Amino acid sequence: MENIVIIGSGPAGLTAAIYAARANLSPVVIDGMQPGGQLTQTTEVENFPGFEKPITGFELVQTMRKQAERFGVRFMMDAVNSCELTGATKKLSLMMNGTLEAQTVVIATGASARYLGLPSEEKLQGRGVSACATCDGSFFKGQRVAVVGGGDTAMEDALYLSRIAEHVTLIHRRDAFRASKIMVDRVLSTSNISILWNSVVEDVLDVTKGEVTGLKVKNVKSDVTSELAIQGLFIAIGHTPNTSIFAGQLELDAEGYLVAKDTRTSVPGVFAAGDVQDRHFKQAITSAGTGCIAALQAERYLATL
Repeated sequence: MENIVIIGSGPAGLTAAIYAARANLSPVVIDGMQPGGQLTQTTEVENFPGFEKPITGFELVQTMRKQAERFGVRFMMDAVNSCELTGATKKLSLMMNGTLEAQTVVIATGASARYLGLPSEEKLQGRGVSACATCDGSFFKGQRVAVVGGGDTAMEDALYLSRIAEHVTLIHRRDAFRASKIMVDRVLSTSNISILWNSVVEDVLDVTKGEVTGLKVKNVKSDVTSELAIQGLFIAIGHTPNTSIFAGQLELDAEGYLVAKDTRTSVPGVFAAGDVQDRHFKQAITSAGTGCIAALQAERYLATL
């Protein structure tokens, strides 16, 4: 029987592990299908406190992992297939290593950004294609960028980028946004944001072989295809929280995110940290912060048993 099992090894899971280990709880971290989480796909991180110079997402995760190992955190290269969380003993069925039992569980499985599904888009992720404007926008100061989407996130990203980039093109497949009116009005009144209505991205171009140089965009009403010269493409069509195995046991919101109050889920002894319970911010530093809170909450819970 483990004191605490942490599912996920991104900033949230690793921070939870560090705090739990320092509290002598002997935590176990299950790496998951993508060890290190989404952060490992980020080429440069320059807004994480404590690093004077930019650091790659992979290096940042590895630094946190080594810190956790120094405190005796145990890592399992495995993933959770199914679980039973509602009882006093939490049972996790693993892909390769049978069943793990624990008194508390911290869920830090993250959320996966939705992309357009283009091979060229996948090839250029981290080299001009991003799903996080606040993470990567500063790399495109004075350049021309595009945002794909029509909801509040797309509006927020376009407005944020308009303060950094020379020009922002907002590409939307319909003739009206689904975002709130106040956000739409702000976008439409911003001089360096233009809109491509009824349009979809068909291809991401990299004439220089290695970084984004433009887009091939198709108007869905006229079927006319044109090219748009840009240096950065930001996808803002939402995220999918990695919560499918918890459905029916833990409370989820309408979009599938875990509902948590100060990281406490609807089931005692189960805590949620990072993007799996965060619909809004999705930053490495906020994930790490909730990982800290989850570990402290788990420690307090264990003290009541």
